[in-house]
Amino acid sequence: MDVDIWAWVGETQQQLSEAGNAGFAMALGDLPAQAYEGRYPQLDVMAPAIAQQAESVDLPWLEFYARYWHLIGRVGDRAQGAVAIGDAESLVAFAQREDVRECPSVPAAVEALAIAQANADGPGYAADRLALLGPAIEALEPTDAAYAGLVTQYVSALTDAGRADEAVSYAETAIQRLGAVGRAASWELGAESSRALLALGRADDALAAIQAAADLKPDDPVAKPHREGVRRSLILATLGRTAEAVDALPDLDVVGDHPRDFVEWAQAVNKLAGSAQITNTWQLGRVLRQWIDYFGMMGGYRARVELALIAGELAVARQGVWQAELLADLAEQGAAELRSAEGVAERVAALRAAAAATTAPEATSPLEERVAYFDAADGINANPEEWVGWLAPLSGKDIEATRRHTTTLGFLGYPVTGADIYWKMLVDTGQIATADAQDLDFLTNLLVEARQDERLEQMAELLPAAGKHLALARLHIARERWEQAASEAEQAMEAGAGIEARRAFASASQQLDQDAKGALALREALDSDDMTDEDVWRMIVMATSAEDWETVRIGAKRVGMPIKSSEGPIEEELGLVRIILPAPDGGQRQVLSIRTGPATARLALPQPRGMEYNAGDLVVFDPQLLEPVPDDPEEQQNFVPPFAAVRMLRPGGYTSYFFDGAAPSEADWAEFTEVMAERGWPMWVYSDENYRVTHPTTGEQLPGVFGWVAVPPNVAAVEVDALLDDATERWVHPLAWLDLAREVDVEVERHERITKEYGL
Repeated sequence: MDVDIWAWVGETQQQLSEAGNAGFAMALGDLPAQAYEGRYPQLDVMAPAIAQQAESVDLPWLEFYARYWHLIGRVGDRAQGAVAIGDAESLVAFAQREDVRECPSVPAAVEALAIAQANADGPGYAADRLALLGPAIEALEPTDAAYAGLVTQYVSALTDAGRADEAVSYAETAIQRLGAVGRAASWELGAESSRALLALGRADDALAAIQAAADLKPDDPVAKPHREGVRRSLILATLGRTAEAVDALPDLDVVGDHPRDFVEWAQAVNKLAGSAQITNTWQLGRVLRQWIDYFGMMGGYRARVELALIAGELAVARQGVWQAELLADLAEQGAAELRSAEGVAERVAALRAAAAATTAPEATSPLEERVAYFDAADGINANPEEWVGWLAPLSGKDIEATRRHTTTLGFLGYPVTGADIYWKMLVDTGQIATADAQDLDFLTNLLVEARQDERLEQMAELLPAAGKHLALARLHIARERWEQAASEAEQAMEAGAGIEARRAFASASQQLDQDAKGALALREALDSDDMTDEDVWRMIVMATSAEDWETVRIGAKRVGMPIKSSEGPIEEELGLVRIILPAPDGGQRQVLSIRTGPATARLALPQPRGMEYNAGDLVVFDPQLLEPVPDDPEEQQNFVPPFAAVRMLRPGGYTSYFFDGAAPSEADWAEFTEVMAERGWPMWVYSDENYRVTHPTTGEQLPGVFGWVAVPPNVAAVEVDALLDDATERWVHPLAWLDLAREVDVEVERHERITKEYGL
């Protein structure tokens, strides 16, 4: 959707800022970028929050805006299907409300619903999409910003309906209508026309169309490069121009972040896999299996079936007979979820026939020695797909072979198959009650990965108390049901399940903000041989959160970290660290800090207003490094280790004040920073060397400086104002601190004038 349709948002932002909602206004303008740039954690936090706030202040257009961009972030690059259709239908209904229908963005809801339906099952929803889009397009003129987007989806629906010839004609007519009013087609419309041409078997014309679209403005500029590369590669591969197709194909590490590209990329690779440039490996098969599962969770039913068939064909090409057979089963099962399964049964049958006609690689070791050979295999160069086939004759009979076979199946993305084998061996035979703990672990993990929760619960009922409660605790942890997990883990501990139960209890306790209980559970096992350093560090973190300093000291001694003090809170200077904290937009923020204990740090830099933390705050962090220590000794000297914050332990109560203006001389700046340091007021410059302000009389661009200064709770705002005034009064160019001036009602007009004259 052309972002010009949201031009009214700028005015809304200004109104919100003037009403004191500056943070809200800033977040509002960032939503489209979050959707297009793939900043989904931020989008998933901010969009619902903005929608909720817009509803509370009765701004329905704004609520629509937030809900739309959140939906586009889901059905666009993430290609969510059936899981998003309900929300898309709800947005269409919302757009018909009396107080919303006049919003110029209303057609966007129809487009989003059509995209969600296409993601679920393009051919199956083709008629619905045409019926939905047709009236919406008829109500528009080519001059309307929504026109090109809706037309693009209509062309897509015609192609999926098997009417590709009509799709080509419709696209040509739409492009002419746009040109007649001085508007160019979008890149997306040109690319969709090329897909229709390819569906007609006119690959040369499809290539010409995608090339002609290259200079068109895209609605989604971030996605265009990889989407264009995938489409171009598929067309070139269809034409047999292999070298060019390989050159055009984006790398897997690029496409892997963009589910919308998965199917076409796999189709291109399938056509190119016989070439010397594309290697058909087990790693490729594992990635495709992950993609299949992704679409299973997102309700991308058509993509799931298509990828299963492609992955099966590639498996046959590398003699992965067992895998091709399982993928045929998966495609057949997936076909039942399609609204239109025309042609799927024939393709499944062809895949089965190809697998039956293929000879699997011959084993390189005698059957009776296969487990030993597996253990001795090179973990880097060994082919796990081949080993699955070689271990299969022993799996379900020999326990050692079963362990290796089923875990390898799980690793390759087939936990259901592994769970079935283990189930027959242990549950169906009645041996589950006396099974080895390792086998219970393996079967539990396979059932969790396979999302066979009911089956896992059934298995748990057949186990002694310790095993039963531990298995259920693991299930609840995997599904993030923390209260149930804590309860089951506690019962497992009481039944003697050992360190695993304590780890499960600690994990659940931490999520429930019951750190003291979790730390105690681990401390009680401190003398156990099964207790690892990782367990001790977890105990330290939880004990720190609970301010159980005795347990922290015991843990620190265990891991060899000396603590000078013998009692009370630990407050030492242990060097600089970077603490990674959440930002209000759902992203992350690094804050330079002083490490004060094994798992505590005091933030050293002032933060902007609106943050939930500031300089002087004491936070608990996870002592696991987020980046490896550099190998280069010189780089090690400058390396400041980064750690993830866990929680706020004690706020420092500092308040931040913003300053902005032309940069002073080096001598004046040095004096200014020295004054701040003498008072212990943390100060930090957030501007860089590119920041410029305007000379009020000459218009010359001057180096600028802006940042924040934080003061402790015993310092009044008037004292800060007075100090800043005294420290900067001799500067050639004045510094402004408008928000502070307004707060203390001192020289507000002067600061407003400085801000305006220097263009701050």
